[in-house]
Amino acid sequence: MERQSELSLAGKVVIVTGASRGVGRQAALDFARRGAKVVLAARTVDPDWTLPGSLGETLREIEALGSEALVVQTDLAKRADLQKLVDATVARFGGIDVLVNNAGIFEPHPIAETTYEEWQKGWRDTLGVNLVGAANVTWCAVRHMLRAGGGRIVNVSSRGAFRGEPAQPAYGASKAGLIAFGQSLARDLGPHGITVAAVAPGFTETDMAAEALSGERGAARRAESPLGRVATPDEVAAAVVFLASPGATMATGAVLDVNGASYLRM
Repeated sequence: MERQSELSLAGKVVIVTGASRGVGRQAALDFARRGAKVVLAARTVDPDWTLPGSLGETLREIEALGSEALVVQTDLAKRADLQKLVDATVARFGGIDVLVNNAGIFEPHPIAETTYEEWQKGWRDTLGVNLVGAANVTWCAVRHMLRAGGGRIVNVSSRGAFRGEPAQPAYGASKAGLIAFGQSLARDLGPHGITVAAVAPGFTETDMAAEALSGERGAARRAESPLGRVATPDEVAAAVVFLASPGATMATGAVLDVNGASYLRM
């Protein structure tokens, strides 16, 4: 049985970036089920909140669970947006207990097939969101965690950080950098009661991965795992929520692989 005291997040304030779909959306819902107040940060806020899967629907689902939620339009590549996100969270809920750096972009730019301009853009855009954006929003959030005497940071990395991403090298580098960044902060912030850990999924059944998981390519991806499938958003979100919970304190600095043994590292 679960020990509720170690898994409860009742009353905690959680920011989830990239919350509009996939793992981010599922994590937001799971945090709400644990009693947390959730801030949904997304680059695009749907103009029609009645659409299935929209941020509006997620907001309503969270409220139906008896929790509070706030939507903040946030472009991680814009430093002013990140400060706005943190300020809006504190103004509404009084502080920040958990930050989930989930937002990311995945743009092909194979070195042999791109122009120099395309190559530079691929690196600039990808690192700007996946690594620098995550670092900047973390800086803003940590100011409040330090004053509160503790907090949790969970970074969503990728198995690509370890096995490489041939057609998207900036993505692999950004996810490897995110792990190194988080482990550096785990060492630095531990004395202040702030833990930092990472989840490293493989392919996951999300909108972002839909094309890669279709047809023969999709069958090959699923065959990489001895389980014969890829992860679901629920499974990755469960790992995120665990690392944010009180019972995961000693996992600070850790990287939790959620890839169905499709890639194993020593």
